[in-house]
Parts: sequence; structure tokens; C-alpha cells
Amino acid sequence: MNVQITFKPSGRRVQVGQGTTLLQAARKAGVHIPTRCDGKAACLMCKVHISTEWAAFAGRPNDAEQRKLGPLLEEGIRLSCQARAQGDVEVTIPEDKLKAAVRRQLERQAMDDELW
Repeated sequence: MNVQITFKPSGRRVQVGQGTTLLQAARKAGVHIPTRCDGKAACLMCKVHISTEWAAFAGRPNDAEQRKLGPLLEEGIRLSCQARAQGDVEVTIPEDKLKAAVRRQLERQAMDDELW
């Protein structure tokens, strides 16, 4: 059975087989999720956010996720290499910290330019 995964904020969608990891689905959709361990739950770089309304469709967190993420699971944070699509699901990929810092700086500069 195929399921549809929507990646936010890009809005890209992909159809994958049920049980596919969110990381594999992202790669198929051409959506970049950083990782160093290639899906072994070791680097913790592939965190994504799944809102409460979609949480059931990302499968239950396995032991590795529970150990690594602990209370972050309650906030909807999952490891894309471990979470498996059980139904249509919407996944938010957090903004890269460096890109976020650059974006904020550019926004501040734009505001300063408007003042002058």
C-alpha cells in the first residue's frame, strides 16, 4: 500500500510504500535532510517535527528513538531515519541553524536599509 508524505516548508510530496522511513522518502522527493550516520540513529542530525494530528501516521517510536530523543518525542520531534510512514503524513523539516542565522541577519540588514 502506498502512502503520501508531504514535506514542509517546501510542500514537496512523494508516494512511497507503507513502512518507508521518512529519510528514504525525503531522498526520493529530493528533499535534503542532513545526516552523518546514514540512518543508524547515531548522529541525531535528521530530526523532523510531526504535529500531533499526524503523529499516528509516522509509526511508534522505536527503542533507539526513545533513548536518543527522550522528552523531545512529546514535542513531536522524531528521527527521520527511524520514523516509518504508516499512512499519509505531513513532516516539517526544521530550518538549518546556520541558514536561519544568515536569514535573520539579512532581514535585519533589510530593515536597516529601509530606515535610511
